[in-house]
Amino acid sequence: MQMELELAEVLYATDREAAFEALRLGPAVRPARYLDGTPLHVVTGHDEISTVLTDPLFSIDPNKQTRLNVESATGLPPDVQRYLLYTLGTSDPPDHTRLRRLVSRGFTPRRVNALRPRVQQITDALIDGLAASHGEVDLIDDFTHPLSLQVICELLGVPTEDHKHWEVWAKGMATPQRAVVVDSARGLIRYISALIETKRKEGGDDLLSELITVRDDGSGRLSNEELVALSLSILLAGLETTSSLVSEGMYLLLRKPERAAALRADPTRIPRAVEEFLRYCGPVDVGMLRFTLEPVELGGVQLQAGEPVQVVYGAGNRDVLRFADPNTPDLDRADNPHLAFGHGMHYCLGAALARLEAHIAFESLLRRLPHMELTSPDEAPQWLPGVGRTLTSVRVQPKGRT
Repeated sequence: MQMELELAEVLYATDREAAFEALRLGPAVRPARYLDGTPLHVVTGHDEISTVLTDPLFSIDPNKQTRLNVESATGLPPDVQRYLLYTLGTSDPPDHTRLRRLVSRGFTPRRVNALRPRVQQITDALIDGLAASHGEVDLIDDFTHPLSLQVICELLGVPTEDHKHWEVWAKGMATPQRAVVVDSARGLIRYISALIETKRKEGGDDLLSELITVRDDGSGRLSNEELVALSLSILLAGLETTSSLVSEGMYLLLRKPERAAALRADPTRIPRAVEEFLRYCGPVDVGMLRFTLEPVELGGVQLQAGEPVQVVYGAGNRDVLRFADPNTPDLDRADNPHLAFGHGMHYCLGAALARLEAHIAFESLLRRLPHMELTSPDEAPQWLPGVGRTLTSVRVQPKGRT
């Protein structure tokens, strides 16, 4: 009989690589316990995760099950839960179909490509700051996090003078202190609600203004509550993830300077390298909970109706049955069906924007700071606990040691 895995032991492990390696070496579907002790199954195989993400027998809507009290598990008050727990990312068809059809109009190739000059401008300004430094800096605090935040604010049409408020709220949302999270969420909800009213009157050339005006034939427009929830989702789904993608990728490059030199010499290799960073050190290790709508077999395990299922991207993206030499980063890997952006109907809407930011960030950092190096390259990496793969810091010398 399999021993039940305590999910908290993985999410809060001090050695993240060892914890996820143990998952990868175990069965593709195994019994576990959620953070509150509720029994569930953890899914770590690439093919099995793909099945969960695409099979309509697996629901992402927590209202369609009774075993796990999601609201209680979060510890969030009702006025915050309504905006964080019930949105595009936790809905099934037909609600999901309606919301995604409306929201996808704000993530068209035209809108993403239109952001390219501004993303480059933000990137260059931040690198100017790194280049002007006279010693050690944290690449996360001084580059990747502000880059990601400013791009999201630009996308939503948040005035530049208010970015500092979003910085405070965003940091608050990422803390383990529940009271700080609630206060930060309420601050964002109030701000976004007021911003929506302003844009209803004045309009603007930004995603939020477009989402206010889009209308789907026969489905009406997005409600104010849906607009606030979607704005929060964009912030929470895009901030730490894109920041982590770039910081983890740069950490890997600087640990092996020959990798950085190879990409600097041939920037056309950067897009494929980004895909490998998404696979090897993707920013989301653990996905959203799913729930079985009917009894179903998965990976040779019989699951009952209403059973919670937790997919683990950090294991599936290094599945030895799907990837050759999965624990070694191959920046030229051609066959790379990673799951970093999910799969199926919930595939990340912001994937194109994340790739755009990453491509510009890597090319610009490598070109403009060719001598950048890690301050302590032999130190073991440290990650923050949680569902994401986020380094605590990436200390660098932007101009190298003199």
